Amino acid sequence: MDSGFTHFDKQGNARMVDVGDKDVTARRALAKGTIYVGETIFSAVTEKTVKKGDVLTVAQVAGIQGAKRTSELIPLCHLLPLDGVKITFETDRGKSEITAYCEVKNTGRTGVEMEALTGVSTALLTIYDMCKALDHGMVIRDIHLEEKSGGKSGEYRYSKE
Repeated sequence: MDSGFTHFDKQGNARMVDVGDKDVTARRALAKGTIYVGETIFSAVTEKTVKKGDVLTVAQVAGIQGAKRTSELIPLCHLLPLDGVKITFETDRGKSEITAYCEVKNTGRTGVEMEALTGVSTALLTIYDMCKALDHGMVIRDIHLEEKSGGKSGEYRYSKE
């Protein structure tokens, strides 16, 4: 049974991929996601008046922590030494949205896409958690890999088409 998926053996059992024979290369991944927060929360976040504290700073630290702990959350992910994790935000007052980006870099035998996706997800979930007392109607959406580089598969750039 060869499914083409690397996380299954010939019998269909889940397994962690052996990356021991892969080349060590510089790797980078950038993930993106958005949370719609509404006008009230948007103002509270950008004016730093949320009672729990500076939402974006806390979300930034949470996103970094999430990226670092990906292997604890996703069962078949490798524990990776990360060279760097960067969380940034873009705010759009007109749409009452906050977009989070997570860039992860390492030098290793396997990519950091899952770390970037986990980092951006954790940052957005932290925004939700810190603001839910104001309104539960926030919507997290469109979490995806924007780009990656390194490794055997090389470059990738997201395209909506």
